[in-house]
Amino acid sequence: MDNVNEIPQEKKRTLSFVEQFVEEDLAEGKNNGRIQTRFPPEPNGFLHIGHAKAICMDFGIAEHYNGVCNLRFDDTNPTKENTEYVDNIMNDIRWLGFKWGNVYYASDYFEKLWNFAVWMIEHGHAYVDEQSSEDIAKQKGTPTEPGIESPYRNRPVEENLRLFNFMNTAEAEEGSMVLRAKLDMANPNMHFRDPIMYRIIHTPHHRTGTKWHAYPMYDFAHGQSDYFEGVTHSICTLEFVSHRPLYDLFIDYLKEKNGETDNIADNRPRQIEFNRLNLTYTMMSKRKLLALVEEKKVSGWDDPRMPTISGMRRRGYSPESIKNFIDSIGYTKFDALNDVALLEAAVRDDLNAKSTRVSAVLNPVKLVITNYPEGQTEEMVAVNNPENEADGTHNITFSRNLWIEREDFMEDAPKKFFRMTPGKEVRLKNAYIVMCTECVKDADGNIIEIHAEYDKESKSGMSGANRKVKGTLHWVSVDHCKKAEVRIYDRLFKVENPSNDERDFRELLNPDSLQVLDNCYVEEYAAKAKPGQYLQFQRIGYFMADLDSSENHLVFNKTVGLKDTWAKQNK
Repeated sequence: MDNVNEIPQEKKRTLSFVEQFVEEDLAEGKNNGRIQTRFPPEPNGFLHIGHAKAICMDFGIAEHYNGVCNLRFDDTNPTKENTEYVDNIMNDIRWLGFKWGNVYYASDYFEKLWNFAVWMIEHGHAYVDEQSSEDIAKQKGTPTEPGIESPYRNRPVEENLRLFNFMNTAEAEEGSMVLRAKLDMANPNMHFRDPIMYRIIHTPHHRTGTKWHAYPMYDFAHGQSDYFEGVTHSICTLEFVSHRPLYDLFIDYLKEKNGETDNIADNRPRQIEFNRLNLTYTMMSKRKLLALVEEKKVSGWDDPRMPTISGMRRRGYSPESIKNFIDSIGYTKFDALNDVALLEAAVRDDLNAKSTRVSAVLNPVKLVITNYPEGQTEEMVAVNNPENEADGTHNITFSRNLWIEREDFMEDAPKKFFRMTPGKEVRLKNAYIVMCTECVKDADGNIIEIHAEYDKESKSGMSGANRKVKGTLHWVSVDHCKKAEVRIYDRLFKVENPSNDERDFRELLNPDSLQVLDNCYVEEYAAKAKPGQYLQFQRIGYFMADLDSSENHLVFNKTVGLKDTWAKQNK
């Protein structure tokens, strides 16, 4: 019988180092050929694009090797976690196109973890420390100097058990004591210097309420949760490399507790670390992103300027574009700063293939076709997507009075200006060739109206349309369009690497990251678009209707321009 994990020949490609490790384990028959991963977010904020990279890895490995990826919420700190975050995390994963096998919570294992901690105390591997957090930190030492043992390190087992039970009562004072593993205060790996296993927290938990008052630390809960669930490959980011020996040691103790003393290292989850996703002009710290939300520096977690998955979805990014970007930068063993322009290019490439082309004018000036009959209209055929004929067409109404972009007209134009200027012809997209005859100005010299004449034999598709003109302009009919608000976004931060800047991150915010244009017009067909529908405003960029949009107040977000003009402006 063929190996179900064998990759079909036509799908073979260059494997990432993570996939190479997985294939080594499959070839050696580890875990009986079973592949199980997990994505373990803490529900203390919305997911950002850095998490998307981990999602693509965790779910992608399981999917590629016919395994299963479970979703497990690391809910061990009730002061920061709530069900709103849980719901949004699940929604983001679904939107990216992934399915989990099961949903677990670290809180599912609180009883098991407690019993394991009791076993650790009983076997001399843990003790209750009543020192302050500051004193414990001072005694840690340095990587080259050993730490100092706690004065409580060798207290009797019975006393430790009594105090540990007291920690899980409402009477125990937060910060008054912790449970620490009794390991090696001289170990060069700082994580082995009697790490904290439990601390006291009285905030009600979003799932368990007030049942618990002592909660496990991440390093104590994470590996055991993996083991309880049967995870075969624990894939995480590079900062956890130094945590790996402690992860293994706790699992070895757990297997010893369970009587699994033969080949104790066998079938332990294999830990593999890869580089985090870092982007220019982007901050990934959930703590700082939360501060931006709470201080109303942004409109919320899903503000289109935020690096959150929900913010990118609202802005108009597609899940395929995010996954294509992550695939293009790959997974390595060293951290790098990726140019956000690469992400925007991936978005642009994907939206070009799927966006419906519509007409919109963001900075309008009136164009009157003076020789076009008053009151007459025509329905011009517009192709929805030249990249996909199956997307069909729609009609756009043409009339005597149009809106065009103010930037598309220049009274005294240079030689290489191929848009509208007096005495030269341009084509109106999907319509006629016109020639500007004059412009009307107000008392201050501002152009308020442009006049032109059309060639009635030059309609797209007619024989007279064959002559070449150097410019094509988009337009909307004054009487057959809808007014709209358009939001234009720039980088949220004005420095290339805000994460490494020593200044307060609030000082690094770009004051021009949002521009609101409230005098824009879109064709009636575009006015019907809903959030989630990808649009290209012809000659301008890619857009999406915002969640704030309504029939009486249309709002569109600019997703990304047709070209990367930001980099040129900021050289």
